Amino acid sequence: ALNIRPIINSAHNLNTIVNKTTGVKVRESGGVGSDFELSINGMSGNSVRYFIDGVPMAAKGSGVNLSNIPLNIIERIEIYKGVVPSHLGADALGGAINIITKKDRKNYLDFSYGYGSFNTHKSDFSAQYVSKNGLIFKPVIGVNFSENNYKVKDVEVWSEEKGKYVLEERRRFHDDYLSMLGQLEAGVSDKKWADAFFVSASYSKVDKQLQTGSIQSIVYGEAERESDSKNISATYRKKDFVFDKLHFNALLSYTWDHSRTIDTAFRKYDWDRKYITTTRNEISGDSRSIRNYKRPRAVARANFDYAISGNHSFNLNYLLNRLGNERYDEVDNTFSKSNDVLANHILGLSYNQTLFGGKMSNVFFVKDYINYLMVNQRDESWVTGSDRVDKKATKDYWGYGAALRYTLMEELALKVSYEHSVRLPLGNELLGNGITVLPNLTLKPESSENYNLGFFGSAKASNGHLFNYEANAFVRDASDYVRLVISERDGLSQYENVTSVKVQGVEGEFSYNYSDMLRFMANCSWQDAKDMNRFKEDGKASITYKNKLPNRPWLFGNAELDFYFRDILHRGDKLRVGYHYQYVHWFYLTWEAYGSLDGKSKIPTQHQHNAVVSYSWRNERYNLSLECNNLLDKALYDNFMLQKPGRSFFLKFRLFIN
Repeated sequence: ALNIRPIINSAHNLNTIVNKTTGVKVRESGGVGSDFELSINGMSGNSVRYFIDGVPMAAKGSGVNLSNIPLNIIERIEIYKGVVPSHLGADALGGAINIITKKDRKNYLDFSYGYGSFNTHKSDFSAQYVSKNGLIFKPVIGVNFSENNYKVKDVEVWSEEKGKYVLEERRRFHDDYLSMLGQLEAGVSDKKWADAFFVSASYSKVDKQLQTGSIQSIVYGEAERESDSKNISATYRKKDFVFDKLHFNALLSYTWDHSRTIDTAFRKYDWDRKYITTTRNEISGDSRSIRNYKRPRAVARANFDYAISGNHSFNLNYLLNRLGNERYDEVDNTFSKSNDVLANHILGLSYNQTLFGGKMSNVFFVKDYINYLMVNQRDESWVTGSDRVDKKATKDYWGYGAALRYTLMEELALKVSYEHSVRLPLGNELLGNGITVLPNLTLKPESSENYNLGFFGSAKASNGHLFNYEANAFVRDASDYVRLVISERDGLSQYENVTSVKVQGVEGEFSYNYSDMLRFMANCSWQDAKDMNRFKEDGKASITYKNKLPNRPWLFGNAELDFYFRDILHRGDKLRVGYHYQYVHWFYLTWEAYGSLDGKSKIPTQHQHNAVVSYSWRNERYNLSLECNNLLDKALYDNFMLQKPGRSFFLKFRLFIN
C-alpha cells in the first residue's frame, strides 16, 4: 500500500504517485486531463480496475479518474498486482487499485490551491464535521483547469519558402481542460444497528477541447467534448449481522452520465492554427455532428464475511454493474438512435486460512462471471460488427485460483499465487467512447492463466537504519487479449482481440530510510509481452508471431531521493527536498515484423528528471511546495508517440486545520 499522507503536501495528482510504483506504468496522451492508460505487471488499459473504498470508481461518472480525484480525501492506495481480493468483486485480469479515504472520526478542514505552467490551476477542499448526536458530514470539492498550451516538437507545418512540409516546434492551441467534482456524504458510525451507514450525492463535470486524434499528425481546432454525471449512493456495514461472526457490507449506487461530443466545423487545421474549408467534420470525416451518449449506471454489491474461527473464514461477494447506452445526434439526421444495455454479474466465494501462528496465510477462491449484452444499434455494421452478434445474449464464465504468503522471518517472506482470471469487456471497449474510439460489439472477454512468485522483507539496523526490498516474477498467459488499435489515416481507434499473448517479467524494488531524515528508493521492471498466435484467421502464418506487442514499454525504472529537515525556523516545521528520476527504454511503435529495420517507427529512450521542495510549519497546518517536472526539458513521449509537456512548474499551498 502507498501511504499518501507523507507526500500529500507536494503531490500533484495520483497518476504521478502511482507511476513510481514497481511494475506500474502510467501512460498519458498529453497534458492535464488527457486520456491515460495504466499497466500492472504487463497487463494494461481496462485490464486494471479502479475502486474508491471498494466501490467501483466508474460509479462516480465517466469524468472521474485518478488524475482529478481530490488528494485531500485520500489516506492510502492499495495496489493489487496478483490476485485481486474477492470482496472487490472485480474481473480484474491485470490487477486493481483501491483508493482508501480518510476514516478519522474528528473535525477537520483541508484546503489546497496550486498554480502551474500552461495556466494550470488545481484546487481541492474537504472537511468533516461530527455533531454531538453522532451525525457525520463530509463535503468534498475539487476543481482542475489547464490550457495545456505547451510546445510540441517535430510537428509537420507547411513552409512556403521551401515548398514542402518541414518539422517545427509549435504550441498546442485547442486543449483547454476543466473538471469539477462536488460531493456531500452524511451518515453515522458505531451505532447498535450499523457500524457505518452513509448516503452521498455527487456531481462531476468535464469540459475538454480536443487538440488531436489518437496520433499527433492529425490536428483539431474546433471539436470538443462535454460530460456531466450525477450520482447517489448508500453504503452499510455491520459486524455480527443477524448472528455472531457474520460481517455484512452493502452498496447501492445509481449514476446519470451524459457526454456530448461537438464536431460541427467543416475545417481541416494544421499546427500553425491555419485551416482550409472542407465538406467533412474534424473527427470522423462525416457530416456535422453533436453526438450524445447517455450511459446510466447502476451498481449493487453485497458482501458477507463469516469467521469460523480465528484462523478460518469464508467470504461471499456479489457485484452487479449495469450500463445503459442511449445514443442520439442533435444535428445529424442520418444517425440511427439506439439504446443498448451491458450488464455484468460477478459472484465470488473465497476461503481464507491463517496457520502457524500467523506466519502463513492462504486464500482459495472461485468466481462466476455473467455477461449480458443487448444490442439495438445496427448502423455501420462493417465497422462495429453489429450484424454478427445476437440482439440479446447472456454468457457465463468461471475463474478460480489460490494465493499463499509465508513469513520465514522479518527479513524474508514468500508469496506465490495462481489464478485463472476472466475480464469482461467494458462499455467504452464494446460501445466506443463517443469521440475517437469506435464500437466493436464482437469483442470477446479476455482470459488468462496468471502465475506470481515474490520475495520481500525488511531489516532494521541500529541508529535508525531501515532497509526494505521486494522482488517478483510473473507470467500472464492470455487468450483473446484486448488491445487498442489506431488508424494512422484518420486518427480513430478500436479495440480488438489478439488470440494469444504471453507476458512474462521480473521486477524489483529497494528502499532505504534513515531516522526520518533520508529516504532512497529505486525500482526496475522488465516485461516481455509477445503475440503467440501462429496463424491468422485465414490460416496463413502470422508474421507477428513472437513479436513484442507494439506501443508499450518493456523496460523502465524509477529512482527517488528525499531529504527531510526539521525544526529549521520554528519548532515543528519540516522541509523536504526531493529528486525523482524515471527511465523508459526505447520501444517500437508498430509491429517489429513490419517494414525495414531502418524505417521502423519507435519511441526513443527517455530520461525524465523531477524535483520538489516543500515546507510545512505550525505542525503541518500551513504547507507550501514547489515542484518542477521534466527539469531538463527533454522531449518525452507516450501512447502512440503523443508528446507530453516540457519543463513545467507547479506551486501549491495547503491549509489543514484539525
